[in-house]
Amino acid sequence: MTLFSTSRQLTLDLTTPPAHARADFLAAPANEAALRVLDQPLSWPQGRMLLIGPEGAGKTHMAAFWAAENGARRISAAALRPDAADLLAAEGGAVVVEDADHAGFAAGAEQALFHLWNLCGPRDCLLLLTARRAPRDWGLVLPDLRSRMDAMPQVHLGPPDETLLAAVLVKLFADRQLSVSAGLIDWLVLHMDRDLGLARRLVAAMDRAAMAEKGPVTRRIAADLLDNLSNERA
Repeated sequence: MTLFSTSRQLTLDLTTPPAHARADFLAAPANEAALRVLDQPLSWPQGRMLLIGPEGAGKTHMAAFWAAENGARRISAAALRPDAADLLAAEGGAVVVEDADHAGFAAGAEQALFHLWNLCGPRDCLLLLTARRAPRDWGLVLPDLRSRMDAMPQVHLGPPDETLLAAVLVKLFADRQLSVSAGLIDWLVLHMDRDLGLARRLVAAMDRAAMAEKGPVTRRIAADLLDNLSNERA
């Protein structure tokens, strides 16, 4: 039975925040290497690491529990400003900069990231960056920053297998307080690409469609929306 309350009959996104504790993280072969590296920050060269993975692969989730466990300050690259670098790089602390691949398109972000890089080393401050792409594709203008990002140690999140995709779908539905059948999960895994970003968009669209129809999430809704989303990507 789909878990709708009266307020959820409105076509609004009233979801609860995603669960980002370590206990909620779905460990799998696709993220095993990255998880192992994040759990050993003292072994990072100069205390720095770049986590690369596609949309929806788990970078935000991993950054969230890593930051909680290491007392790190979190900030998005687009929000970085040069005058904030000194405050972020605390002596013996830790910093997480998410979506670092957006630094090249935000005013002041490149200079701030450059300052942050230079401050973290001498202050023994751990620095974790997340990004969807390698630094060569960030559109960076500062040559010194580009060379530092290119030289930064990296760990990659691999593509999901069917087991991980199924588990992610279950979690995405649960985050939206939706109960769906195991048969629907199995059908989705068989018919969609192994793309966790697509899974996130699809579940959100299915939730909105079910609310608009004031009914449960059905295979018909799933099939229609999956077809539409696939056509948009083509």
